[in-house]
Amino acid sequence: MTTNQELVEVGALKWFYREAKPMNPTDKPPVILLHGLPAQSYSWRHVIEALAEQGFWAIAPDWIGFGLSSKPDRRDFAYTPDAYITALQAFLQHLEIQRCSLVVQGFVGSVGLQYAIRHPEQIERLAILNTPLTAEAKVPWKIKQLGFPFVGDMMTQDPLLVDRTLEGGGGYRVEDTDLDVYRRPFLKSSDAGRALLAAVQNLQIPKAMAEIQAGFQQWQQPTLVAWGIRDPWLPLDLAKKFIEPLSNAELIQLEEVGHYPQEDWHEKVSEAIAPFLRRKLL
Repeated sequence: MTTNQELVEVGALKWFYREAKPMNPTDKPPVILLHGLPAQSYSWRHVIEALAEQGFWAIAPDWIGFGLSSKPDRRDFAYTPDAYITALQAFLQHLEIQRCSLVVQGFVGSVGLQYAIRHPEQIERLAILNTPLTAEAKVPWKIKQLGFPFVGDMMTQDPLLVDRTLEGGGGYRVEDTDLDVYRRPFLKSSDAGRALLAAVQNLQIPKAMAEIQAGFQQWQQPTLVAWGIRDPWLPLDLAKKFIEPLSNAELIQLEEVGHYPQEDWHEKVSEAIAPFLRRKLL
């Protein structure tokens, strides 16, 4: 297994991503892992290695505006779901990925679900971890206040907001060495805070949830919903309601895991996702 960190230019945007490749390449489709707010690809660091050990090329990008990817002014990038979907499509095309399995988590990660609905021919399998799924999903106060005028402008410039949000989503302490990575973009430039503010203000959750609920009525691809049941923001009932109409979906409850499963307890995430991705299609 080899792990790399890459920075590529796709049009006017720079995408940073982490990848783990198996020692012996296989014909398995690559796995794309999308993070939520206010995290970055670093949250998937253990999971991509575990997937590579199972023979998968695993790729975790920093969303535009997050981590080490570009943080353009909102006049140049709208930070809306549509803007993210267009950017993600260009990123996958740049990597020459025509078909993949998709793993999504969290707010903004839900954009991955909208992408899947609009490009189902590109998705081999779909795994969902603690992501807004239905009209009942609400932006939690801890994230919502980051988008308020004036208040949000100040809060999103505070590097400690990462600590409070990541730890508030599950009740687990994140190690200081890991928090240093999450804080670094906010310490380096005010652009990180402005991008986070723009992303929160443009989540468009009601509109996105309407598209997701309608689009998944016809969804056929194998789907795994792995849910941290200690999530204080997105209850398990959302996941149960979401999979009811799906003909090819399963739900796994992750005990003692919160909103950020890959950060809270990455071993449980890998143990759930890897067999799902390896299972033979019927």
